[in-house]
Amino acid sequence: MLAKLTSKNQLTLPKSAVEAAGNAEYFEIETRAGQLVLTPVRMQRADAVRAKLFELDLGDVDLAAAVAWARKASSIKRAGIAEPKAAYRTKPSRKRKTKKSDKP
Repeated sequence: MLAKLTSKNQLTLPKSAVEAAGNAEYFEIETRAGQLVLTPVRMQRADAVRAKLFELDLGDVDLAAAVAWARKASSIKRAGIAEPKAAYRTKPSRKRKTKKSDKP
């Protein structure tokens, strides 16, 4: 089977190869003696979260702060306390011109 590498380093795998691999969405890529070896991987949600946390290089202190923030925010909502409104700049409403027929 033949596959072409694009200028953006993208590779389209032949349908028959993907089906033979069990229609996996993710592949582990390994290089061996100039060859690319693709191994199908079943990503689970927890694995994806762990991978993202590793990528962001978050430490225990960062995670504890994020959990504390989330718990505080959810307790505020449960207590019925309104969050402060964002300071968005809004355009003033345009006043409608009155027609002669609108006047008494």
